[in-house]
Amino acid sequence: MHNHISISGVMNSLVPISRFNKGEANKIFEEVRETGFKIVLKNNSPACVLLTPETYEQMLEIIENHRLFVEAEKRMENATAEDFIPAEKAMQELGISETDLKGTEVELE
Repeated sequence: MHNHISISGVMNSLVPISRFNKGEANKIFEEVRETGFKIVLKNNSPACVLLTPETYEQMLEIIENHRLFVEAEKRMENATAEDFIPAEKAMQELGISETDLKGTEVELE
């Protein structure tokens, strides 16, 4: 996603809806592919935002990650010492041994 969105970038992303009426949809969609988004104006007011599928997916992922972060913070604020168990006990309860974990790769995002 475009991390540095400037005022001039937003101003350049404005598209009057009349361009669609003039048959410029393909050109506008190409501009969206190049810039990541366009803001469609109707009567000089924002009517909708056009995004590339990649930009949309990135936004959804950011929103979901933020939601999970807020949930984790709430849980940590309300957690007590009794809510935590040692890794060894969790592994024992799940029937996992150190040998089972050898050669296992974990990727954290």
